[in-house]
Amino acid sequence: MNNQIIVAGSLILDRHYAISSYPEEGRLVRIDGENDDVGGTGNIIIDLAKLDKNLTVNVSAVLGTGSAGRVILKKLAEYPNIETSAIVYKGHTSMTLVMDAADNHQRTFFYFPGASNVFCDKYINWEKLNCRKGDIFQLEYLLLMEALDAKDSEFGTNAARILYTAQQKGMKTSIDMVSEKSERVPQIVKPALKYTDFCIINELEAQEVTGIPLVDEKGNIVLEKRKAVLQSLAECGVSEWIIIHAPSGSFGFDVKNNCAFSLPNLELPEGFIKGKTGAGDAFSAGVLYAAIKNQDIKQAMIYGTACAAISLSELNGTDGLRSIDEVLVMYKKYCKSSSFESL
Repeated sequence: MNNQIIVAGSLILDRHYAISSYPEEGRLVRIDGENDDVGGTGNIIIDLAKLDKNLTVNVSAVLGTGSAGRVILKKLAEYPNIETSAIVYKGHTSMTLVMDAADNHQRTFFYFPGASNVFCDKYINWEKLNCRKGDIFQLEYLLLMEALDAKDSEFGTNAARILYTAQQKGMKTSIDMVSEKSERVPQIVKPALKYTDFCIINELEAQEVTGIPLVDEKGNIVLEKRKAVLQSLAECGVSEWIIIHAPSGSFGFDVKNNCAFSLPNLELPEGFIKGKTGAGDAFSAGVLYAAIKNQDIKQAMIYGTACAAISLSELNGTDGLRSIDEVLVMYKKYCKSSSFESL
């Protein structure tokens, strides 16, 4: 039996409203269109399902009992390899109301935490997840979910307890987080890293967790700080891979073999990019797919780079993803330099 990837965390309904412009305070604007997408963990769940129809993607989450939850389930049901039997139904589904303004192409977000805020270890049904040795357990998103970030007297946080339990069941663990600039970031993330095998985050998140200035005032990566950031995350307890993705490229650390590399992003043609929503989730999906297929970190970084790039070809977070074979064809087409730089 093939191993599966379990994705646990927040299932969010992204409801997009098309408007001509964002109104001034107290003013009215007409909504010209409405569209629903699955957000939160739904991005990586669907991305993984699309990469390989033979890969089982199992979901652990708390979903509301109303119409918003049914919309999410209907979208997930479009993929036969997504397993939803371990979802718990309680309260109101998490939602993000997105105002898409036509005049400046800016988006404004209104987030309702809902059921995601209560997700914690007591809502994970390990038996229904049918977890076994060799599976990957992906936990999303640290810093977004109240109960997940709550303190735990033994492990530091509830997220850390969940990751410990997954490892005790023989699974490899992986984490993702949201980008937040605050003093609580290391307090919440570092306990989880003690029980993490694969850490896949962006450059701003890595900077906040480690406290090492990785990004300069212009938003560029401070190249000489890359290795220090990777080593700092490894010292927090990450056991196998640390991969950091950024607009210019990615860099990763194979902890067991003590080697670090960087890889540039693809040079995409003009007009290729239609939307940037979900590119980070697509990157993570590529890395996790490489991991479940027992590939090495270099191949994982190629998969992640390719998935992130192809996701940019459509507006929403998942429409751009294709099968892994199609993704790699696109990678070869636009790859100008596939050489890895040793750090």
